[in-house]
Amino acid sequence: MTSKEKVRIPFEQKELDGVFSVPDGFAKGPGLVLAHGAGGDLNLSQLENIARALARAGVLCLRFTCKAINLLYRIKAYGAVVDYLMTHKRFSPSSLFLGGRSLGARAAVAVCNQMCAEHQDVVRGLLCLSFPMYQPGKPQTYNERTEGLRALSQTPVLFVSGTADSMCKQKDLKTLMEAMESISAVHWVIGGTHGLAVHGRSEDSVLEEVNAHIISWVLQHK
Repeated sequence: MTSKEKVRIPFEQKELDGVFSVPDGFAKGPGLVLAHGAGGDLNLSQLENIARALARAGVLCLRFTCKAINLLYRIKAYGAVVDYLMTHKRFSPSSLFLGGRSLGARAAVAVCNQMCAEHQDVVRGLLCLSFPMYQPGKPQTYNERTEGLRALSQTPVLFVSGTADSMCKQKDLKTLMEAMESISAVHWVIGGTHGLAVHGRSEDSVLEEVNAHIISWVLQHK
């Protein structure tokens, strides 16, 4: 059994909508912050499904909404959410994981670098769902979008991407992972698009596959 708890997260002069997915009887355990991409919000079915599966496995998950597409603003918002989680009176986790989908993953990478510059092992793992290595048709954006990943030194990274994702081609992600200092792993969703949609498969079927890998990875590194 799991439960959900809606929260309002202070950020600058306003508040962000957030929701905890809480494992049954949660006291202390790993926690993951999970951010949506350029479109959608915390109610994106993919992220809700992942959060629910993680909570069933004993992992606290906090999703939040920040609809701004400016990366620097997203990074600030993500940092505020992490601060909120780590100082929460009831749900402060024993170990911290950061994650996100597409633009949310880029923000997670940036916040991870900021935090690890102060405390090297503070982030136990980084989850990148459909990481957008470049804009479609603009390979010149590769270096800018991947520099944060290449700057990581110790934080383990899990990539989850579709083999038909035009923003994350297999050969390019392989090259990136070889250049990274941090340990990294990837789960490829065969036929998956940037949204991890697969022709002929339901979203639940795809996410059942994805969730098994995410849960195993989080529990391995907690």
